[in-house]
Amino acid sequence: MTTVALSAHFDGQNIELDEPYRLAKNSRLVVVVLPADGEREDWAELAKQQLARAYGDAEPEYTTADLCP
Repeated sequence: MTTVALSAHFDGQNIELDEPYRLAKNSRLVVVVLPADGEREDWAELAKQQLARAYGDAEPEYTTADLCP
């Protein structure tokens, strides 16, 4: 079986797939619990700020020569 990402939600008792998908018995699964939408926006904004800081206008331009000895 190939790896596939499926959208799902928790209804208060069970994890429910958002779209039908046939799973073989004893299929191995990885469940990732995503943060609430508001929290996700906060993390996205923080990431955006940190990337802007790390790659701001004062950041020097690097060439391949700088990366390879």
